Amino acid sequence: MSSYPPVEDSKAFDEHHPQNSTHIGDHERGLFHANSHAFDGEKNLGLDSHGHVITDAEAPRALRRDLQGRHMQMIAVGGAIGAGLFVGSGSALAQGGPASVFLGFTIVGILLVFVMQAMAELAVMYPVNGAFFTYSVRFIDPAWGFAVGWEYAVDWLTVLPFEVITATITLQFWKATRDINIAAWVTIFLFILIVIQFFGVRGYGEVEFVLAVIKIIAVVGFIILAIIIDCGGVGHQGYLGAKYWYGPPGGATAFRGGFNGFCAVFSTASFAYGGTELTGLAAAEAADPLKSVPRACKQVIWRIAVFYILSLLLVGFIVPSNSPYLLESGSNNPKYSPFVRSIVQAGIPVLPSIFNVVILLSVISVANSCTFGSTRTMQALAACGMGPKWLSYVDKKGRPIWCVLIQIAFGFLAYVGEAPGASTQLFEWLLALSGVADFFIWGSVCWAHIRFRSAWKYNGRTLDEIPYKAQYGVWGSYVGCFLSFVCLLASLYEAVIAGQGMGAATQAEFFFRAWLSGPLLVLLYLGWKIYSGNWFPLLVPISEIDITSGMRLDLEELRQAALENKVAKTWKNLPMRAARNLF
Repeated sequence: MSSYPPVEDSKAFDEHHPQNSTHIGDHERGLFHANSHAFDGEKNLGLDSHGHVITDAEAPRALRRDLQGRHMQMIAVGGAIGAGLFVGSGSALAQGGPASVFLGFTIVGILLVFVMQAMAELAVMYPVNGAFFTYSVRFIDPAWGFAVGWEYAVDWLTVLPFEVITATITLQFWKATRDINIAAWVTIFLFILIVIQFFGVRGYGEVEFVLAVIKIIAVVGFIILAIIIDCGGVGHQGYLGAKYWYGPPGGATAFRGGFNGFCAVFSTASFAYGGTELTGLAAAEAADPLKSVPRACKQVIWRIAVFYILSLLLVGFIVPSNSPYLLESGSNNPKYSPFVRSIVQAGIPVLPSIFNVVILLSVISVANSCTFGSTRTMQALAACGMGPKWLSYVDKKGRPIWCVLIQIAFGFLAYVGEAPGASTQLFEWLLALSGVADFFIWGSVCWAHIRFRSAWKYNGRTLDEIPYKAQYGVWGSYVGCFLSFVCLLASLYEAVIAGQGMGAATQAEFFFRAWLSGPLLVLLYLGWKIYSGNWFPLLVPISEIDITSGMRLDLEELRQAALENKVAKTWKNLPMRAARNLF
């Protein structure tokens, strides 16, 4: 049996949900129905817009539910750990110092914990294609959902060529590869990505699983090594402790750059954590979202604490923030990764090359995530009528083939890396399109969760009917919205203040390179308002939110199963629970 109610046409929808007829137009009323019947396996899939029965043969092909629990586990961590952590953290350390990096990444990490809990509750209740953007359409406002959806797609589209170029620069760590033309490496990496796409979502899941395991082993190994280096167990440096937190003024201090340096860390943290939310997007292609999505989302807190915060805290102990290597580094210069630099400083042979290979694989992993994130979002937008109809096409193997081709086409921009001057400007503007976009998206997830809970309560439903409830409840989402706003303000402050003293034109260019995703979001929002003609009210009234379409039908059965499978927390099983949460 299908897990979704049959698709309703506009007239039937108004008859069953009269409260929705005021604000939502005919087109927007069908957004969730389109997503619902994309996954309905029944022969009678409901009615089309003319009242005709949709048969199985006439229905659009569905994305494949081929992601297993182990894939979802690793996507939760593997989609995020990449150049942002291993490389971008170097420029953040140089700008803000070790204390700013630790605090900034901790704040954004806490934000992600609340976001993932909100995402888990919504994804289990409504495992529909498009995840968070469809939740924004339904529970906030169609125009806002359109804006965050396309901003997210553009985010991943523009990050891909950047990641490919970063991979080619990673190879320049070795002398033997420096004379090889960049275009040759770009071709190889794009070919690898194209081959992965042939295997559909299962290929994506398997690649992420393998690469995530490698990254986890590498980070855990580095943490152990960093503790040994800091205690003076390796190399000629002796005991380091926290001496790089107490350097001379203008040197390796804890808060290098003061408050401005602290604010500069947030954009790097956004880039480093970007991809964690892919678990929610992958829920539509998970074989068992009720089991795999909550488990993956709950474990995010431990993975953030260990793989990000602890590793960066140790990096701040063993690498001085005034190191000339870090001052020359940027988010796209892996030759000066603080992780690799700490090993080089300790005088350990061979290991720097091994860790650089891990960075290379991490970059490939994030490039693979780019393809998944952008294609699934574009396909969902098109299926809802918020994009060109041809983008909604899914082939027999469950691949959104036209979306994949567009993403690969963006990857060809990496060939611009052959022209150093032009490529630098191009990629700065490409990254500006992503910039702080993640903060808007993460805040929207929490906002949608808050409004879902309000609509759920308004309709007389109880929390006991929800199969999986966010661990921190609706208040966690309020905190998530607040932290998203704080992070956006910090990034905005840094974009404005850092450009002071420059000429007016230079200052404006600096601002837009740091915050271009903000104006882009506003333009997308206004664009849909103009197109749809629905200007008021600005938010879907709580009384008009439809909480039934696309919802699982077997909620009580799933809730009982969740209670039966709940493991009692005892001291005896604590080690096993800790290991499962981490790995």
